[in-house]
Amino acid sequence: MDGLKEALVIWAAELRRAVRSGRAIVLLGLYSMFSALVLLVVGFVTRELQTQVNAKLAEGGGDPEMATRAAEEMRRGVLGFLASNDTAMMEALAQVPIVVLIVFKITLFFLPAYIALMGFDQVSGEVGPRSMRYLTVRARRSSVLLGKFLSQATLLVGLVLVIDLAIFIYARILNDDFAFGTLVLNLLKFWSATIVFSLAYVALTTLCSSLFRSPAVSLVFNFILLFVFWLMDSVGRAVSQENLLRFLRYLSPSYYSDNLLHPKLAEFAASGAAYAAFAAVFLFGAYGVLRARDL
Repeated sequence: MDGLKEALVIWAAELRRAVRSGRAIVLLGLYSMFSALVLLVVGFVTRELQTQVNAKLAEGGGDPEMATRAAEEMRRGVLGFLASNDTAMMEALAQVPIVVLIVFKITLFFLPAYIALMGFDQVSGEVGPRSMRYLTVRARRSSVLLGKFLSQATLLVGLVLVIDLAIFIYARILNDDFAFGTLVLNLLKFWSATIVFSLAYVALTTLCSSLFRSPAVSLVFNFILLFVFWLMDSVGRAVSQENLLRFLRYLSPSYYSDNLLHPKLAEFAASGAAYAAFAAVFLFGAYGVLRARDL
């Protein structure tokens, strides 16, 4: 119980320091600019596709029913690609604007790098100048590590909520048929999925920050691990079922993101359990490094 109290005290102190330093504003700005860029690109591509469809329909006489069928077929095709052709998931996401789904998928690809930029110095920033020893005199090393992890996770939770809310409001403005009740329900669903996905990568950043005394080296090593995980997932998906390399994808956190929006609780729980396991492994590794380190 004392360890938990210590962790909560460190969590609150680290969170206040991050907010007062302006880091939260800078991170929010970076996340906002990236999301806005993705929205603009997706919106432009969507309008271009719709223009091409309308032009082809105009050449064929401009039948309204044909236009409706073409739009529905295009939406089903995009939705099937984003939902891995899972019928249950496609039905559950049928009322969500395509732009939201595309931004969500792209965000999951770049979010680990954003998390690395957000917390690469959470431990190494104090281990390098040896200021960590003043903190560990008053608190357990496990409490220090947990408090720093929780402060980064809390900051990320707030930033993701702000950006997701902005994206859903933007989608509501562009789509009159996107009902308010559906908006709120899916906002909570997408936000929860993003948080479950992110916590494992926050723990990975904590591990990388604990391995080295230099924040710059921690950041570079973090990016290397992200590339390795992405490569394992890509290779595991690309090879045939007879190839033993297909098992590499199970060792990558990104592989388990496919079912984070699945309507079946069992599918979502399986993905959530996988990310919880990755987070636990990374945190225990970080604790082992910090415990053995001479501060």
